[in-house]
Amino acid sequence: QVQLVESGGGLVQAGGSLRLSCAASGRTFSSYVMAWYRQAPGKEREFVSTISGSGSTTLYADSVKGRFTISRDSAKNTVYLQMNSLKSEDTAVYYCKATKNDNEYWGQGTQVTVSS
Repeated sequence: QVQLVESGGGLVQAGGSLRLSCAASGRTFSSYVMAWYRQAPGKEREFVSTISGSGSTTLYADSVKGRFTISRDSAKNTVYLQMNSLKSEDTAVYYCKATKNDNEYWGQGTQVTVSS
């Protein structure tokens, strides 16, 4: 089992940047596929980005491609989401997810608010 704790959210003006972090417990971090999702008020949770265990493969939602970058640091058991050129529509609670085989683990989320 793995526990996830997100941090780095906050209030930022449109066009600004934030970096989210997701710290994972456990000693098998590299065996988990990690992902970021987000949920805006009144909307369903949506996929943002994912990264393979080795970090060699990444995928992005079209809405964030070219603006967001996912990365991971196995030495720190942490996955990051660098968010640049933020827009008001990026406002949401951002969640970290760890997946291994059929098991999924979620963090508690961190609020990102982009003011226009």
